[in-house]
Amino acid sequence: MALDRLGSSLTDAIKKVFRSSVVDEATVKELVRDIQRALLQADVNVQLVLGISKRIEERALKEKMPPGISRREHVIKVVYEELTRFVGEKNVPLKMDPGRRYILMLVGIQGSGKTTHAAKLARYLQKKGLKPALICADTFRPGAFAQLQQLAARINVPIFGDPKAKDPVKVVAQGLKQFPDKDVVLVDTSGRHKEERDLIKEMKNLEKHIHPNEVMMVIDGTIGQQALVQAQTFHEATPIGSILVTKLDGSARGGGALSAVAATGAPIKFIGTGEKVEDIEQFVPSRFVGRLLGMGDLETLLEKVQEAEIKVPQKKAKAMLSGKFTLTDMYEQFEAVRGMGPFRKVLQMLPGMSSKVPDDMLNLAEGRLEKWRVIIQSMRPDEKENPKMFNYSRVRRVARGSGTSEKEVKELLKQYVMMRRMLKMMKRKKGRLPFMQGMGGQLPAEFK
Repeated sequence: MALDRLGSSLTDAIKKVFRSSVVDEATVKELVRDIQRALLQADVNVQLVLGISKRIEERALKEKMPPGISRREHVIKVVYEELTRFVGEKNVPLKMDPGRRYILMLVGIQGSGKTTHAAKLARYLQKKGLKPALICADTFRPGAFAQLQQLAARINVPIFGDPKAKDPVKVVAQGLKQFPDKDVVLVDTSGRHKEERDLIKEMKNLEKHIHPNEVMMVIDGTIGQQALVQAQTFHEATPIGSILVTKLDGSARGGGALSAVAATGAPIKFIGTGEKVEDIEQFVPSRFVGRLLGMGDLETLLEKVQEAEIKVPQKKAKAMLSGKFTLTDMYEQFEAVRGMGPFRKVLQMLPGMSSKVPDDMLNLAEGRLEKWRVIIQSMRPDEKENPKMFNYSRVRRVARGSGTSEKEVKELLKQYVMMRRMLKMMKRKKGRLPFMQGMGGQLPAEFK
């Protein structure tokens, strides 16, 4: 069961409570059975499931209710609090002092996704306004430096490494000399070891010589309950350790890995939620559980909007509000929306919306946005700056060049006209630039 299916199962269990005319002992016991079933299907340890089930049932039936809330609300509150405690209870953010370089060393078993997530972390920190750099200290795996170099180039982050070197300590020492002015230096170490003892031994050796501010272990979320051993060994070996759990987007065992790691007391700081370099987020247990239960996560959604928001210079903003809005400007808005991630993930952050929108509608919306991007890319520079140039022959040429239909090109031009009109309305109302509006509009004569 992937995490989205776990969330759907838990949401369905909660809905039963809301639909019940009376929330009595029988209702609570049925809720507990539904939660047990959902967690076991997500590969969560049986003993952990029994423990949380017992706490939910006891608190829901025996705990004195706070004044002003109903039995139904009390039960939901108990489920939310116990599940939050179950996956970690507290979030532990990275602690960085302004003006002081922070060295973050990543360790992990081969195949855990460590190199990919080194780049994801660099991108995450970059979006927070920090200046990151990467060091490839994996001197064992062929192609490790080339892989990290390719990822670093994609996000425009500097990297140091030596594919011919054998000693990771020397590589890191040289790399640190290259980046004296960076805020954060992420060190990607070798993941060749299959035995945790050897991995810990190398980690301690590197730690002794380079003195990192923090050692973070990357654990593959698809290994399920086996994550317990890795997290436990690591947590006992280093008091400054933290955990990054990867591949939680579609894993059938993600719930097992997450709960197993949390049970050790090792602080989970980040989770990987997809394949793209943007698909990483700080792990905040209360937000995570809120999304699982269909309560949404408006705080994370707002952060994503702020990260994706286009910074429009004042001069350009005035021109756009006066009607000088081009297809290039529209393309930039599409890119910003795309930067927030798939619509499905955005909807999961809205209370009650995660299970209400059919997959075919989500796929249609995402597909339309992607096609519009390709259509604009297929236009000539003068056409992007002056869309009034479009006539039948130009529409046909762009449709052929973008691999779309003439109807789809016209739909894009309709959307452009709609957005241009709204910008003029915003000027009259003295509002701020809209981030993204509508999906329709009427095609004027000049585009028919």
